[in-house]
Amino acid sequence: MKPKMTISTVRVTDKGQISRPAGICREMGIARGDTLILSHSADVILLEKQERLEPIIEDDMKDILKLTEKSLKEVWDNKEDDIWNVYLKKK
Repeated sequence: MKPKMTISTVRVTDKGQISRPAGICREMGIARGDTLILSHSADVILLEKQERLEPIIEDDMKDILKLTEKSLKEVWDNKEDDIWNVYLKKK
């Protein structure tokens, strides 16, 4: 079963601020003092609780670190660069 989608309207104040709709905050467990992350792409804005986003980012970063390490190893571990070892040993 798909989760229920809730849609609300908000108004932007003269200071560029918006108020969080109380019903959505209750449903999502958003309370005073919580940290929210706002991101956007093109004309879409996403607002997410920090505590819900952190595990996703941490999990994604594990994969990025593995891929980065593998890529660097391929670049650094090659026969063409072995010539530098000869020069470095002479010092």
